[in-house]
Amino acid sequence: MLLLPLLSLSALWGFVLNLTMGDAQSLLRANTLYDTIGVASTDLGTQLQAERVRSAETVTTRQLSEVLGAQRARTDRSVAEFRQAVADAGGAADGALRRPLDTLDRSLGNLGAIRANIDDGSASRLSGLNAYNRMLDALFAVYDRLITVPDLPLYQQAASLQAMGMAREYISREHALIIGALGGQRLTEDEATAFTEYAASRKFLHARGLAGLDVALRRPYEQVFATEPYLSFATLEDRVIKTGAPPTDASSWHETVDKLASRLDDLNTASTATLSTRASDAATSTIVRISLAGGLGLIAVLASIIISVRFGRRLAQELAGLRAAAVELAQQRLPAIVARLRKGEDVDVRKEAKAIKVSGSAEITDVARAFGSVQRTAVTAAVGQAALRRGVGQVFLNLARRKQGLLHRQLALLDGMQRRTHDPDKLEELFRLDHLTTRMRRHAESLIVLSGAAPGRAWRKPVPVIDIVRAAVAEVEDYTRVSVETMPAGAVEGTVAADLTHLVAELVENATIYSPPDTTVQVRGDLVSNGYAIEVEDRGLGLTAPEYERINALLSRPPEFDLADSDRLGLFVVARLAERHGINVLLRRSPFGGTTAIVLVPRSVVTEQTAQEAAGGDGKAELPSRTRKKALAVVTSGTHAGLPRRVRQANLAPQLKEPPPEQERQEERSPDEVRDLFSAFQRGTQRAREEAPEEGPMTKGDA
Repeated sequence: MLLLPLLSLSALWGFVLNLTMGDAQSLLRANTLYDTIGVASTDLGTQLQAERVRSAETVTTRQLSEVLGAQRARTDRSVAEFRQAVADAGGAADGALRRPLDTLDRSLGNLGAIRANIDDGSASRLSGLNAYNRMLDALFAVYDRLITVPDLPLYQQAASLQAMGMAREYISREHALIIGALGGQRLTEDEATAFTEYAASRKFLHARGLAGLDVALRRPYEQVFATEPYLSFATLEDRVIKTGAPPTDASSWHETVDKLASRLDDLNTASTATLSTRASDAATSTIVRISLAGGLGLIAVLASIIISVRFGRRLAQELAGLRAAAVELAQQRLPAIVARLRKGEDVDVRKEAKAIKVSGSAEITDVARAFGSVQRTAVTAAVGQAALRRGVGQVFLNLARRKQGLLHRQLALLDGMQRRTHDPDKLEELFRLDHLTTRMRRHAESLIVLSGAAPGRAWRKPVPVIDIVRAAVAEVEDYTRVSVETMPAGAVEGTVAADLTHLVAELVENATIYSPPDTTVQVRGDLVSNGYAIEVEDRGLGLTAPEYERINALLSRPPEFDLADSDRLGLFVVARLAERHGINVLLRRSPFGGTTAIVLVPRSVVTEQTAQEAAGGDGKAELPSRTRKKALAVVTSGTHAGLPRRVRQANLAPQLKEPPPEQERQEERSPDEVRDLFSAFQRGTQRAREEAPEEGPMTKGDA
């Protein structure tokens, strides 16, 4: 609880310190750039401007002079010094300044080609001047990036001085253009247009620069603009713009421009030095403030850490006691109570919901009391839910038992009706009703399973697996689509047979429901090393991998039955039955696109059984085929038109024929039942004789 605020406070202190230190570093970086690149670039600009004037004279006179050669040598030295200054600046020249420096360096690399064009006369006067202008534009782009001071007033003053310096450059451009035109006493139309543009730009930059300078820096410029050289220059400038021709008095132009340029250069140098001093002072002041603020902030952070640690230790001890009590409640007491409730034990809420005893501040004790209240509420809710589940389970059990009894009576009535019925259509309807009743009995047993009880059906002797599968298929509505393949001999203990039949029936019914009605559901089995495996495979659409994973988790670890999740009633029943006998059930995707359910019956409940016994005495694994309307117990008796007569449990193994313990003794048939049985037999025989074709007397040849 205390670590995060302390870390946040320390991070905030470091962030503020970094910001303020960044401002100081920017100011110091500005001084470094001025002392290196700034000074060298100023001299480079002066030399390029001078060479531009001499080159304009050469283009006009077409004569190379020693003055031009000497100026070119000075320019080359200035270029070398500038490049050395860039190298000396090191990391200070990186970042946003690197790109304009590279552009200027490439432009200076073209200086030799520019000079060659001037020397051989291939360059015009204006094109030669424009070539130098582009180099100076690149230089002024470097000047713009040299202004890196974070202090807003200093930045405004530096930008204004930059505008005054650019205005000085336009005066130099005007001078170079006029010097070249004095030799020919004329300005071309393009040169006159260029001169007008230079003059307009110069006036705009002077106005913008003066507007941005403070009083101390603006006053010297205002004084220069009020002197005779500037006024004379402005007059000559306006005259050239109006007439489109250079001044007639060349000496007057030279004298005026030289005086004005000298004063402006001196003033620019002085103003730049003044601004540099201000930046240095601001950096020093900033560093002092940073030191004071950083030191005091560090002291405050350290004091906060010390105080917080002391309070934190005490709070940690109190929280540790509360945590131990809460963990003991969550991991031991409540799970133990829930486990007892699941076992059906009675739980005393007052006894089990003991108060949590901790010491400490008022907040800690309040939390402990709140935990105690939560504990009582949780225990009360758990007891109530357990009682509710028991009540619901008991309701399930009572309803299922009552329904089961009625269904047994209904099956007995149906059996009697089938024995007394001779109409094929009525007999077929009775078969359907008998099959529907069998399914209803399975649903009743499902309620018994969900209630936690065990169904009443059981056998003392092992039951063949093939008979269990056949019985399961017989309890499915769409049993005619189910194909049972030949299975190896094997049997299951009688106590498990009923539950296994129910489990397989649920899986087969699920396969028939979720597959197309024109497809077949395959049921096969095999005796494996771990027991007996039964596979139920459909040709439906299958499920996604997450759905298979979720269903398999439910089958392997069945949760408490949720009344709201009745759509998965069959899966809950399968999971409960599998858990009861240690049977493993797994769903996976079939190679044919559907779903395969694998039931692995453990070796502990599987017994040896001969193939003849497993097949129900006839060695066949296919279901009986009385128009496939009934899956079990169908034999032909030679009645009218070959109509088979159903004999209850005729095809079941002896173990399955044996009734449950409570139904082992059956009452003998009454005389009326025996009479009805023989009467039906006699009527069937008589009908067969009447409908048989008449035969002539047997001759000797026939014999």
